[in-house]
Amino acid sequence: MNEDIQPLIDAMTSRARIAARAIAAASDADKAAALRSAAAALRASQTAILDANARDMEEGAKRGLSSAMLDRLRLDETRLGGVADAVEQVAALADPVGEIIDRTERPNGLIMERIRVPIGVIAIVYESRPNVTADAAALCLRSGNAVILRGGSEAANSNRAIHQALVEGIVAAGLPTDAVQLVPTQDRAAVGALLRAQGKIDMVIPRGGRSLVERVQEEARVPVLAHLDGICHIYVHADANPAMAEDIAVNAKLRRTGICGAAETLLIDQNFPEPARLIGKLIDAGCEVRADDMLMELDPRTVSAEEADWGTEYLEPIISAKMVSGVDDAIDHIARYGSQHTESIITADQAAADRFLAGVDSAIVMHNASTQFADGGEFGLGAEIGIATGRLHARGPVALEGLTTYKWLVHGTGQIRP
Repeated sequence: MNEDIQPLIDAMTSRARIAARAIAAASDADKAAALRSAAAALRASQTAILDANARDMEEGAKRGLSSAMLDRLRLDETRLGGVADAVEQVAALADPVGEIIDRTERPNGLIMERIRVPIGVIAIVYESRPNVTADAAALCLRSGNAVILRGGSEAANSNRAIHQALVEGIVAAGLPTDAVQLVPTQDRAAVGALLRAQGKIDMVIPRGGRSLVERVQEEARVPVLAHLDGICHIYVHADANPAMAEDIAVNAKLRRTGICGAAETLLIDQNFPEPARLIGKLIDAGCEVRADDMLMELDPRTVSAEEADWGTEYLEPIISAKMVSGVDDAIDHIARYGSQHTESIITADQAAADRFLAGVDSAIVMHNASTQFADGGEFGLGAEIGIATGRLHARGPVALEGLTTYKWLVHGTGQIRP
């Protein structure tokens, strides 16, 4: 490890701990005002941020980044406006800190309350998407946490410009500058130092590709909140409305191919009346369809699927497609190849939908809706840290509540234990 890295991370975590106490004690109004100020600073810094992003895009193209990666990286006036809007939306959300989760009175008169409290110091390691810098900062601050951000090298210039604007806004509103810190080096050793910061960092959240998430899970000595691939499925049931199935399949795959909620596998019931038309709609829209033998017979433009395709997150205009024998077959396929992210059934049969919704063990399961709705903003949660696919602490879109824990408050009137 670079000998300068460990002292850098130690200093950052120490400052974050001090800031975390200040943020935890800040009022709802103060935190909301700080985020509104940060959103205003993002808009005021538009030129600087877009210039920084243009440098990242130019360097990314030279490095041979894929079209999907470049799409994740790209900012324009509309996208940056959306980033600022998302920060304001988080400011408008109800403060989870101090919320009473439950309250009971014991036979001896003791009153037991569980209330939400901040986690403390959170480290977020992420790749490519510069909007994560603003989303993570907003969510952590609103939930009373200090955050240390370590973005990917692809977006280094964009992240620095966004971070500078955020801090200007936060400090102008009277909250500490160390509430949101950005690791100033792209040295990979900095990630390792964060992952080993047991007792200094309370939780680490990786947001990126499989290799990043697996590295964090393997090396971390602090709790990890993570998701792996977004291998999302659309299952078109026999009783699906054909026009609805076509619209949803095309949207779920092609609206934005580079996000984790993009559909990667299409399952078509063997009794669905118009499979050829459905496959054709995707191909006509510019999507490569890697199909099993039964579906290949329906359209000569399809490509033969291999075993690896069923477990691949393409993040490109490619989808694997398979014929299944019914709801149970679809559920079995998803259980075998899915990543427990987001799945959707298209059907007019409520009983089939209920069976699918109950039988699929994913963080998000939908009925007659595009998987592209797998987004914290669409869930009414404001911005999101990511989609958690594990079973502990938080699952699905992780927003404010997912960045809190709880403590017990016990109220007595002089009780002693016999």
